[in-house]
Amino acid sequence: MRTLLLVILFLCGARSHAKSRPNFVLFMADDLGIGDPGCYGNKTLRTPSIDRLANEGVKLTQHLAASPLCTPSRAAFLTGRYPIRSGMASQSQVGVFLFSASSGGLPPSEITFAKLLKTQGYSTALIGKWHLGTSCQNRTDFCHHPLSHGFDYFHGLPVTNLRDCKPGDGTVFTAAFQLLVFSPLQVIGVTLLTLAVLKCLGLLRVPPVAFFCLLFLAALILVLLLAFLHYFRPLNCFLMRDHEISQQPMSYDNLTQRLTADAAQFLQRNAETPFLLVLSYLQVHTALFSSEDFAGKSKHGAYGDAAEEMDWSVGQILDVLDELKLANNTFVYFSSDQGAHVEEMSIRGEVHGGSNGIYKGGKANNWEGGIRVPGVLRWPGVIQAGLEIDEPTSNMDIFPTVLKLAGSPLPEDRIIDGHDLMPLLRGDSQRSDHEFLFHYCNFYLNAVRWHPRNSTSIWKAFFFTPNFSPEGANGCFSTHVCFCHGRHVTYHDPPLLFDLSKDPRERNPLTPTSEPQFREILEAMQQAADRHTETLRDVPNQLSLGNIIWKPWLQMCCSSPSLSCQCDREKQDVTGSR
Repeated sequence: MRTLLLVILFLCGARSHAKSRPNFVLFMADDLGIGDPGCYGNKTLRTPSIDRLANEGVKLTQHLAASPLCTPSRAAFLTGRYPIRSGMASQSQVGVFLFSASSGGLPPSEITFAKLLKTQGYSTALIGKWHLGTSCQNRTDFCHHPLSHGFDYFHGLPVTNLRDCKPGDGTVFTAAFQLLVFSPLQVIGVTLLTLAVLKCLGLLRVPPVAFFCLLFLAALILVLLLAFLHYFRPLNCFLMRDHEISQQPMSYDNLTQRLTADAAQFLQRNAETPFLLVLSYLQVHTALFSSEDFAGKSKHGAYGDAAEEMDWSVGQILDVLDELKLANNTFVYFSSDQGAHVEEMSIRGEVHGGSNGIYKGGKANNWEGGIRVPGVLRWPGVIQAGLEIDEPTSNMDIFPTVLKLAGSPLPEDRIIDGHDLMPLLRGDSQRSDHEFLFHYCNFYLNAVRWHPRNSTSIWKAFFFTPNFSPEGANGCFSTHVCFCHGRHVTYHDPPLLFDLSKDPRERNPLTPTSEPQFREILEAMQQAADRHTETLRDVPNQLSLGNIIWKPWLQMCCSSPSLSCQCDREKQDVTGSR
């Protein structure tokens, strides 16, 4: 009887522990600016669902992305670590993955919150955008795939949503085409014309084979360009369910509705067990898209239509939680992977980027507009409704927060840069645990943020800043994004210093005259940067040229060994997810 009683008590305790652990729904937008949601001050873009989350939970006003670019920011979000620690920080100009058949990605040695929640009995799913690699050595090893990083189910886009994925929306490779195609063709054309003139004037004997070789080279370049334009979309813009391609090329028709319905079905199937759902939106990254119900309905063109449809999707998931009576036991988080892409313009001149509110800069740079993102959290009965927290927090903080709530210990074999948010969210603490935060531009330490324990000031020091172009603009319009080194930046010695508590727009850099403690502040920040740098270890660069280039043997194709790659299993398998 004593043994039986102990077993009953153990089972009751285990059941009570399971019920006390919350479910998790984490919404991640793509390129949504902090000035876009209504709860952050927008008066014309309709975001009632995001606003509802803010009203029923906590709004973070200094929530920061660990990187102003998709790939490194998402790596930091999932692992709680600066992307440089996992090799997800590029040393070249290309800071993200562009091809599905690249060999780089989130290393198998990295630990995501999904992987640890799975060991705690959670059902886990990622629906939407991944952008952290797929395979390493062959197309079926899936070493970087979501299912290799703790997710039981994946339905979405393995790379990212690009203009090239939508016919008629232009290309992101304009600069590459100029360098690799148009400039060589111009050189070949001038060379041919010069040789022809010299030959006609009898000044130079030019063998016919020289003309043939130059013409052949020009034809080869043109053929490669046409092949790239023809095959890029099917080879890189496709949807997957788990390890199988479900639609190639991807269709934008009702895409948000399809992914939202799948997310709702996941919640319904797992209503009786603890779950983690990461709904990672393709919006509002270009190419912009929206369904018939939302197209042309906003006051902000295609961008507003896409943003309002994404907000609708958030509302659908919140409604499902209400219907399943799970809202009170579900921790909900909404954010964006970085700030709005201010340089985005359509080929017809329409603004396709969002709003970063009062903040300078945007995606791909570490001015506040590039890294200060929406941060809204809700857990009824636990997190106070309507609270606003003006303390520095990071998207890396979700990792330790989720793990602690799920009852999982933090990994002890690595540095975790995020901090548990619950003391702030519950009101047990009035100060962020982040005294210092480090802002990277790809591989390069760009800026340091310091919130001294005994001060209301928030200091930010830039070691270099991007060269905006044209002069006086709020972005790098000539290159479409800002780059991180060389002639594209200006280095500062001493560093450029701001007090964000007084100058959030970063308009007035401080000087020894305007700030008496100027040198002491910079010295303290430099010492913090040095201590941080000492904790870094050499790791393989996942975004090296060798890792980001297209590799034919890694290319996935659903239909045949040829490059046509045409299939659509989405319509045939609407409810086929686990």
